[in-house]
Amino acid sequence: MQSKTQVYDAEIYSCDFDQMPDSLVLIILNKLADIRSLGRCSAVCKRLNSLVPLVEDIYIKIDEVVTINGDSDESPYCSSHKPRSFFSNILKYMFFSLIKPFHNLRISNNTNKTLLPQVSQSTLDQVLKNFLYIQNLWIELPAADVCTEDGVVLKWKAEFGSTLQNCVILGGTQIDWKPVTEQGLVEDNGSIPESFYTNGGLKLRVVWTISSLIAASTRHYLLEPIIRDHPTLKTVVFTDADGQGTLSMSGEQLREFKEKPLAASASSKRTQVPASNMKLRYAPYLELPEGIGMQGATLVAIKPSGEGSGTSKKEVEAFVCGAFDGPFKAAVKTLVKRRTYLLEMNGF
Repeated sequence: MQSKTQVYDAEIYSCDFDQMPDSLVLIILNKLADIRSLGRCSAVCKRLNSLVPLVEDIYIKIDEVVTINGDSDESPYCSSHKPRSFFSNILKYMFFSLIKPFHNLRISNNTNKTLLPQVSQSTLDQVLKNFLYIQNLWIELPAADVCTEDGVVLKWKAEFGSTLQNCVILGGTQIDWKPVTEQGLVEDNGSIPESFYTNGGLKLRVVWTISSLIAASTRHYLLEPIIRDHPTLKTVVFTDADGQGTLSMSGEQLREFKEKPLAASASSKRTQVPASNMKLRYAPYLELPEGIGMQGATLVAIKPSGEGSGTSKKEVEAFVCGAFDGPFKAAVKTLVKRRTYLLEMNGF
């Protein structure tokens, strides 16, 4: 009796599903978004198999990085590693981890062409190749690009068109849960202390800045074939599981990317960073919401130098103030009110 009931329920479910319009099913699939889950859905029935390639929202989460010989790499990526080695390892893993759920997926023209072609090289564009109408793409790496010492906080956000348009970097040498100011250890007259230049403080911020820009420009380089092959894209977000860095591209920036040639370095596998102006703000200590204190708080806002660099001053300020959430948003709002130090950086 129990088995008959189960069959009867399955038949009802099947009928209800058949009566759902394709538009409603696509809404559900777009809410699902995760590429592995979509691959499993495609194996359920022919109808889902034909609808999955029409999904507009795609989320790709990479769970781990493997080395060239296929062994798991447990250590996170550090700025001392070559970016192209790191990302080639990621892409190698992506193909083998993502292809299994899509093994039986066919596109809707009733041919034998699989959604993920059987290729030897794993790349992001191959993973997404036969999704026909992607509009919103979210990619998440398994770890931060730039390793830091324990207690150090480093966060960055960058906007790109055909090249860098805006970047903001927030760093702190230590996060505390007990206000240091109560201990009388910090003096703050609004200026950068002389010790900042002599004890390696400025050098450390330069390393943070260069490493973050290399990470952002490497991610941007990897997006080139995806943007070329998917003209329907409206937004792209390329982030990491640690929440350290985010690269974003809007519809206008994607259009510019397609219209202008990409200035990239084939040897380093990343987009070239243009000569830029930097605004640096510094505070020896900041008390933030949620009982958090940040020592050596530093905010660096980066914008390409020269006229026609893409965004107005008001837009840059809005980008900087809205780059991060939670207590880090409060840190930015406090730092932008402090004295500004102007720096220049050559392209690289």
